[in-house]
Amino acid sequence: MSPASSPTPSLASFRRIVIKVGSSLLVDSAAGELKRAWLASLVDDIANLHDGKRDVLVVSSGAIALARATLKLPRGALKLEEAQAAAAVGQIALARSWSETLSAHRITAGQILLTLTDTEERRRYLNARETIDKLLEWRAVPVINENDTVATSEIRYGDNDRLAARVATMVSADLLVLLSDIDGLYDKPPAPGNDAKLIPVVPRITAEIESMAGASGSELSRGGMVTKIEAGKIATTAGVHMVIASGRVMNPLKAIADGGPCTWFLTPANPVTSRKKWIAGSLEPRGALHIDAGAVQALRTGKSLLPAGVKKIEGDFGRGDAVILRGPDGAEVGRGLVAYDVADAEKIVGRSSADVLLILGFTGRTEIVHRDDLVMGGGL
Repeated sequence: MSPASSPTPSLASFRRIVIKVGSSLLVDSAAGELKRAWLASLVDDIANLHDGKRDVLVVSSGAIALARATLKLPRGALKLEEAQAAAAVGQIALARSWSETLSAHRITAGQILLTLTDTEERRRYLNARETIDKLLEWRAVPVINENDTVATSEIRYGDNDRLAARVATMVSADLLVLLSDIDGLYDKPPAPGNDAKLIPVVPRITAEIESMAGASGSELSRGGMVTKIEAGKIATTAGVHMVIASGRVMNPLKAIADGGPCTWFLTPANPVTSRKKWIAGSLEPRGALHIDAGAVQALRTGKSLLPAGVKKIEGDFGRGDAVILRGPDGAEVGRGLVAYDVADAEKIVGRSSADVLLILGFTGRTEIVHRDDLVMGGGL
């Protein structure tokens, strides 16, 4: 299927959307001030999605750019310790701006600062995902940024395009929106007088598509088209559609919805399917949970596995590890990611979910394997 013949998705068809906003869109580089009118227009769009019962997350740059004016820092590159200290100052201003603008629509903002290990190391990944899930359950809008106050060159994403893609996959979003200073992917770097053409739809990221990526973007942004294509590979592999669109216009999400210029990167899968394929085929099981017939039946009707349905545990696993689920006859009925370390799991086997707090001394997940982290036999 050629890009020209591929259908363009509708923004209204997505249920969980991650929106990435770069420094150059949020901050006036000359004045070192927030572009308040533009931010208000973007939040108008976010509020419309939120009112439509969609989950919205924001990945926002801009902390260091905002701090430059406050601290009267010179233009140009900062040393690592200077950038970290500037981020500590700017992050307060950035979070306040998002909170105040969203609150005008009676929407609560939640701030989350991540480092690379938070999405790559399993235990921290699970903690971050559960925090975000709870904020979305409370109908808050998580505002996420890389934790530049502690991230070093060795443990950083390097740009918020890839951070946004990692967040989108972590929360099983079905759309990632990259707002940029360019309105999409062109067949060659656009320049005055040349005939560069915008590509409206990319069904699959190929070597040819990768070769079209241009050089780095503006001075405030660490990312360019190369990083956006890399983000696209991360997102679409995990079942997340992605769109690159201009943030140089007011109400940029409305512009996408109205058919404005942009580039859609399509995925043939969906987030749940891609996640379950990963669980079924890519992870080495670290143990097994033997479950009773009632639990097997419940799982086959789409329920989660509760501690009460587990009869016996085998193996040495940690929270987030893959485990095999075995029925009363010992046969494998499914696989999933376990929500407890083996030591804690053994304490709550056969007990009701209400007993977990009394037994462990802390409130863990109600489920020992959540249905979103579960693949039954037919999916293996």
